[in-house]
Amino acid sequence: MTQQNTRKGIVYMIAATLIFSLQDVLSRHLGETNNIFVVVMIRYWFFAMFVIAMSLRMPGGLSRVLKPRYPVIQVLRGLLLVAEICVMVFAFIKLGLVATHAVFACFPLLVAALSGPVLGEYVGWRRWTAVAVGCVGVFVILQPGSGVLSVWSILPFAAALMFALYGLLTRYVAAEDGASVSFFWAGTSGAVAITLLGIFFWEPLSAGSWPWMLALCCSGIVGHWCMIRAYDFAEASAIQPFSFLQLVWIAIIGVAFLHEPLGANVVIGAAIVVAAGLFTLSRARKKGEEPTPVARP
Repeated sequence: MTQQNTRKGIVYMIAATLIFSLQDVLSRHLGETNNIFVVVMIRYWFFAMFVIAMSLRMPGGLSRVLKPRYPVIQVLRGLLLVAEICVMVFAFIKLGLVATHAVFACFPLLVAALSGPVLGEYVGWRRWTAVAVGCVGVFVILQPGSGVLSVWSILPFAAALMFALYGLLTRYVAAEDGASVSFFWAGTSGAVAITLLGIFFWEPLSAGSWPWMLALCCSGIVGHWCMIRAYDFAEASAIQPFSFLQLVWIAIIGVAFLHEPLGANVVIGAAIVVAAGLFTLSRARKKGEEPTPVARP
């Protein structure tokens, strides 16, 4: 077993958030000139190969992960994750990286709000207050009547909802299936689902896209490896707050290199949402609840 080292865990989590941010930039670039389903399908082929390779290296091999205690829920998790990724890539193109991630940052609040009906957990008034404050932050970002608000604004919120459900279901199956089983099924069931959809939209990648596609797939593998190492070295509750750095990286990349606008409403609203999200994570930690995945691959 890897010796606990919280500092190393934090470093690996920060590296993972940076790599996943670069991955989002690549996804947007490829999605602008190629079919989104084809891009996600190829990405998932690499993801599936990675999780299979990881499973083969673990004690028990594939036989251990092929018999989950909750097969239907595991498949549902995979479907939610791949659908969330497709929606996010579409949102990157329609809204931009910064605006999309600013709204998506509300998903820990959705986890808090849905933990009652989905897991039967008690949600106290403090966390309900944090959810309400987070909703205010989202409205500040969207700025009704101007700015980001449009029919496309529903996309990052829908993605956040799907990722919140994915995280809650991951927590539900964790006691019986374990992280390795859940990781395997998230990759393989998602790959099967997007392949069944992607073959109907198949078209060759545009000229010059393959180097970027390979970079996207490789960055995904490296990012997942960093995230796994982070959880190897540190408790989830200690490194979860650092997942919000992905929003910081996205803001830097989006403004400095993609020339995306960064209005005061987005900065203030995102700060409100992140603060409320950090509060819900803190309350969950104090209550000793099982951690919910907070780093979006």
